[in-house]
Amino acid sequence: MQEPNAPKPRHLPLFKSALQRPSANAKQSDLWLPLANQGWRSCAQSANNPSLPQKSQGYIQVFLDGGLNQQRMGICDAVAVTKILNATLVIPYLEVNPVWQDSSSFMDIYDVDHFINVLKDDISIVKELPNEFSWSTREYYATAIRATRIKTAPVHASANWYLENVLPVLQSYGVAAISPFSHRLTFDNLPMDIQRLRCKANFQALIFVPHIRALGDALVSRLRYPSIKNRGLDDVHLEETAYTNKIQEPLKFVVLHLRFDKDMAAHSACDFGGGKAEKLALAKYRQMIWQGRVLNSQFTDEELRSQGRCPLTPEEIGLLLAALGFDKSTRLYLASHKVYGGEARISALRRLFPLMEDKKSLASSEERAGVKGKASLLAALDYYVSMHSNIFISASPGNMHNALMGHRTYENLKTIKPNMALLGQLFLNKSLSWSEFQQAVVEGHENRQGQIRIRKPKQSIYTYPAPDCMCHG
Repeated sequence: MQEPNAPKPRHLPLFKSALQRPSANAKQSDLWLPLANQGWRSCAQSANNPSLPQKSQGYIQVFLDGGLNQQRMGICDAVAVTKILNATLVIPYLEVNPVWQDSSSFMDIYDVDHFINVLKDDISIVKELPNEFSWSTREYYATAIRATRIKTAPVHASANWYLENVLPVLQSYGVAAISPFSHRLTFDNLPMDIQRLRCKANFQALIFVPHIRALGDALVSRLRYPSIKNRGLDDVHLEETAYTNKIQEPLKFVVLHLRFDKDMAAHSACDFGGGKAEKLALAKYRQMIWQGRVLNSQFTDEELRSQGRCPLTPEEIGLLLAALGFDKSTRLYLASHKVYGGEARISALRRLFPLMEDKKSLASSEERAGVKGKASLLAALDYYVSMHSNIFISASPGNMHNALMGHRTYENLKTIKPNMALLGQLFLNKSLSWSEFQQAVVEGHENRQGQIRIRKPKQSIYTYPAPDCMCHG
């Protein structure tokens, strides 16, 4: 289906003022200051000495839907459920994502030996089932109802649910396959050791495969030292050392996760300024994918915006960054999959931040060959670069935003969380001057830059790691 051309800037007066903004002065340079010590430190180790059960109750298999970050949370939950049941975990099976059509396995994305080694004192993990259980495959469960498949796990199930419903299956058959397994373990009323184990799995055991880390290091070096942008992977560390010692300070950079793909645009039911053609195209797509059943579509664009339920367009996130004080010399790394509207949609952002880079501009086609067409590996690369940035900001909430916000909180790194409701209301006000817009943006984001937020009941431990994964004092 042909995508309509992206619109001209929707907020033209603000956009023109932002283009003419002066370079940042010393007063604004505190933007780049690292977060002060907030009195919290990471502590994912168990309070008690971890111990393996004398006898495993059987093998746990999980089949994980979703993209990279949803699957990541599922892996950590599987570790916790395995511990609750005194079982042995089979390396999780990652389903092929129907949107991205990516068949990457756990071992394609994560360093499996590191994962097993970090958790070896907590749970037993095997790469595959022993021969006697080799019949327990994805295909086996797809063809009929099976006694060893658990498909009734409620969302956010308790530890007791697993003890009552999964343990008997393990004891009877020696294996239990849980599918679906997204968001299938509660965040509340679990022993502290189980919570800490989830944290350990997420923040220590899950690291990407070496070639993702090597390419990520190269991209980070090229962002920090633009002069080595076109050097090969082998030269990166040598060149970086030379530049650090002799020539230049490493430059700072922001990672912007621009979540603006067609699925998100259609599902939000907002108007993105593309006129009648775009509205029709997105309505048609909604009908095709979700049979029109999108909750937001019963509200007007104005209602959605004033409630903060519209994702920020590339232009709008650019205006937010400009208002916060980032100038044209800011190095911006774009972490995103395919942007709806293509380059035309990004052009306003690029005019505001001409030093904008992404995977394609920073790495050669040879370097990208190992991740080309693999959405999970591309997302892993963006995640890695995001964790090494001075500042991370996402254009709208979602699994990657949540995962990175939690991981960067754990490491006490600066993360700007857009105030969606405030921005929606500001963008609706067409008579706002640049100085009024800027003042409202700065005031509205003073306490949204990585300050520790204590997790509330039902909130995700992976987004809000304090106090479960962190110790005070």
